[in-house]
Amino acid sequence: MRVLRNLIGLLGEFLITAGAFLLLFVAWQLWWTDVVAEAEAGRVVTQLQGNPNAWVQPDQVQLGDAFAIVRIPRFGADFARPLYEGTTRDVLQRGIGHYDGTQLPGGVGNFAMAGHRTTYGKPFNQIDKLKVGDVVLIETKDAYFVYRVTGHEVVPPTQTSVLLPVPDQPDATPTVAALTLTSCHPEFSARERFIAFGKLDATYPRSKGVPASMLEVQG
Repeated sequence: MRVLRNLIGLLGEFLITAGAFLLLFVAWQLWWTDVVAEAEAGRVVTQLQGNPNAWVQPDQVQLGDAFAIVRIPRFGADFARPLYEGTTRDVLQRGIGHYDGTQLPGGVGNFAMAGHRTTYGKPFNQIDKLKVGDVVLIETKDAYFVYRVTGHEVVPPTQTSVLLPVPDQPDATPTVAALTLTSCHPEFSARERFIAFGKLDATYPRSKGVPASMLEVQG
């Protein structure tokens, strides 16, 4: 009986220790990664805004380069995140990633981005709150590109046709500058993907700025 009690006691201590480690891991995953990623995003955005030489031209980007700033008024008046080239795990842990091989901002075709919905700054946490007509503003070294949301869909992770030049239309030739945002769905799960679509509405020289009305949230 003493041996059994000792084994039960050791098992209990093990479970308590394992539970403590699990709680620490959850706290790191759901909280600390946000703190680190948001601080880094703020630093990069500030650097781009304050140093003209920090910008990389979109057509010269390499994997991991920050080459634009993404602003989505629906996500908050102060929402501003750097856009990096690529969608590797390392890139998406830093912020929003541009799908390699899709169109660059403003170009005819499909300009596609990905971002975490939870953890690592969760830049696309509110992707399901986007409404038709909402603005997605892309700021590059020379221009502002104003996209407006046109709709959304939920798809399995294997449905990569949303990244085609004309989303979900394999044989179509693009004639407009389209936008695709992708993130996991539902929140805290990777079972599906939430996809938001948009189209280019206007382009402004960065030197002249963008009308304040473009950043107003409607409804």
